[in-house]
Amino acid sequence: MQSLDLGLTHIALPVSDLDRSLAFYRDYAHLEVIDRSIGGNGQETAWISDLTRSFVVKLLQSASRPALGRLSGWSHLGVGCLSTDEVDERVARAAAESLGVIGPIDDGPPDGYWAIIIDPDGHNLELSFGQRTLGT
Repeated sequence: MQSLDLGLTHIALPVSDLDRSLAFYRDYAHLEVIDRSIGGNGQETAWISDLTRSFVVKLLQSASRPALGRLSGWSHLGVGCLSTDEVDERVARAAAESLGVIGPIDDGPPDGYWAIIIDPDGHNLELSFGQRTLGT
């Protein structure tokens, strides 16, 4: 018997180039591909995860991505890092690769030390250290 996924299981992001997005999320969020397929509609998808919990990001390759919207403004995916140095290193690498960045900024508790890197499709990825999480 297959187990049921209950509660919040995933977020889906439309992307224009699946391979480019997979490389971005591997390099900056340390997410790895756990499934990749082509649906009945011909749309290629990839499920990526950090394998620490039962939650995935589903990337949907779509020629009509702009009409579908994106995580912009203050909308973002958030990834915790081991240190402020790790946040700084990833942000410096993103800036060197001409990706848009905001920060790093140290807001103290509960928001901690954080920065935003903008992915190739305009979705925001937040990297942080010291943010309050469930149970802390």
